[in-house]
Amino acid sequence: MKALLTFMLLLLPRLAHAADNVRLSSEVFVEKTEVSPGEKARIVLHQPKLVVPGDRLVFVLSYRNEGPTTATNFTVTNPMPSAVSFAEAPGATAQYSVDGGRMWGVLAQLKLRESDGKWRAARPDDVTHVRWILTQPLPSGSGGKLTFRGIVR
Repeated sequence: MKALLTFMLLLLPRLAHAADNVRLSSEVFVEKTEVSPGEKARIVLHQPKLVVPGDRLVFVLSYRNEGPTTATNFTVTNPMPSAVSFAEAPGATAQYSVDGGRMWGVLAQLKLRESDGKWRAARPDDVTHVRWILTQPLPSGSGGKLTFRGIVR
């Protein structure tokens, strides 16, 4: 049981930062395809009880401006849990790092140096961090959600 709890804690995203008055929270769900008799297949999100390699996860990061003034130009950065391989972040606004958060960019443009010194194109399972730079003003009391998907290694 302790090992399962430790593994589940590894799955929880660790939010690095946002604006001082912006509160962040996160949830993780297991994505399953369910088929009921006489119906089409549908994707359903469940609270994780037990995850195994190959399970698809959905991370939901919620943010809310709890300050008295509008928040502007804030960044939400989320390290990838080590037990999860990055799969996707819907939308075109996410940036990625494959080197622990030192360099950022579009995944298709990132490269990694192999042990033999040669460079190769980065792959989704190389992603170490996902971030969003939110430039739209966020009035007091308002918020939103960001999502990304991963696969348990």
